[in-house]
Amino acid sequence: MNERITVFLQKQTCCTICCTDDAGHPYCFSCYYSFNPDRGLLYFKSSAEAHHSFLLKQRFHVAGTVLPDKLNKLVTKGIQFQGVLLKQDHPLAKDAFVNFHKQYPLAMGFSGDVFVIQINQIKMTDNNLGFGKKTTWNRFETGNDYLVENK
Repeated sequence: MNERITVFLQKQTCCTICCTDDAGHPYCFSCYYSFNPDRGLLYFKSSAEAHHSFLLKQRFHVAGTVLPDKLNKLVTKGIQFQGVLLKQDHPLAKDAFVNFHKQYPLAMGFSGDVFVIQINQIKMTDNNLGFGKKTTWNRFETGNDYLVENK
């Protein structure tokens, strides 16, 4: 994964994730996340009773955005991503609980499940590099193809 993308994702704390319902209608939610740059995985914790938790267990494909924690209104910067939610028993999800709580130890005091998104595509906009400058990454074009089939 591009170093500029990894550094950005490691420095931020919140993202917005979009999933869909039975009718294909989008449903978005915001959450704290932690990022595993070696595997391109994003971890987040949520209550099992949350509406989006129910939707995510039905349909695994997601999209999302990450903006800087501190916005600079003069410079556009952020990430759009697409990925797939891993089942909790997937081998790449086995350390999700530890990895998430390493960054957010206080979250151990709250009940909930830790979810894992395998990021498959990223488009990063960073106008610090020039107006409209985009950096892209695609898991399947880099040979880092941990293709997930959730059946």
